[in-house]
Amino acid sequence: MLKKVFKLLIIIGIPFKVLAQTGDTTYAERLGFPKNARVLILHVDDAGMSLASNEGAEIALTRGVSTSVSVMMPCPWVPGFILFLKSHPEIDAGLHLTLTSEWHEYRWGSLSGKKTAPGLADESGYLWPEVADVVKHASADEVAMEMKAQLDKARSMGFEPTHLDTHMGTVYGTPGFLMKYISLGIQNHIPVMLPGGADVLIQSETHLPDATIFEMRALGKQLWTAGLPVLDDLHNESYDWIIPADIAADEKKLDEYKTAKYIDALKTLRPGLTMIIMHCTNAGPDFKYISDSGPTRKGDMLAMLNPAFKKALADQGIILTTWREVKRRRDQVK
Repeated sequence: MLKKVFKLLIIIGIPFKVLAQTGDTTYAERLGFPKNARVLILHVDDAGMSLASNEGAEIALTRGVSTSVSVMMPCPWVPGFILFLKSHPEIDAGLHLTLTSEWHEYRWGSLSGKKTAPGLADESGYLWPEVADVVKHASADEVAMEMKAQLDKARSMGFEPTHLDTHMGTVYGTPGFLMKYISLGIQNHIPVMLPGGADVLIQSETHLPDATIFEMRALGKQLWTAGLPVLDDLHNESYDWIIPADIAADEKKLDEYKTAKYIDALKTLRPGLTMIIMHCTNAGPDFKYISDSGPTRKGDMLAMLNPAFKKALADQGIILTTWREVKRRRDQVK
């Protein structure tokens, strides 16, 4: 889902001075991982969105190989997931900063409220369904207000996030949004999801021009200088994998299909710190009333449980990590 938003950045352009790369050293190596190591965060989006989302994330994190998750604070199933986090303090959990509400019959509004941040609300008072709507109607200040409200809400519930990331990539919608996102992380000393390294995967997925990649690297350098860890790359392709109808309807075939896709994805990883985004969901028959993406999301969960995927991680020498660990490592770098 980030692909369309990164393409929007090509049109807008990020008005930052391009800074030179600092040699070939990856951020993973700067964090103390071995040279040429392929270090991976297996990240689950959308916790708190629904009961099935919570169940899928919990299963992938406790019984599977997923290492990180992020929570959509405006959504109705957040309290249940916060209780899960409190009973599993070792879980690496961040904020999936939510500025859109994309489903037709299942909606949520901003925490700021329509009167306080009218640009974030559609005519019914819910968050806009598309990133382009947020770009058209909302100001950067309104986005900043809502992101802070979501962080404040998390803290009021006893949940201190390990990182910040973005639902549907909305914070990448304009340079103003993006800088508010980065500023929130820097001001609170919370890592933010931003591919600021070689960016081989994200460039191949989105066909971003070199100039935009250089600008992303400049932002990565800004985050590193502020004392935060930085991703070398981002894999955001899994949501767009087209599942044939006969496979989607057969759980065994779905498991095999998605597992094979993720094993292939591992082969594309370059040296450095990469995050793979997935949407592990225990989608049952009722999930269709929220979204038609149930098979995609259920397949993600099944793949994270599949012994073949765990074996592939070991066979390929992939080092799994979390946002909590890379933040700790960054704090130790002089």
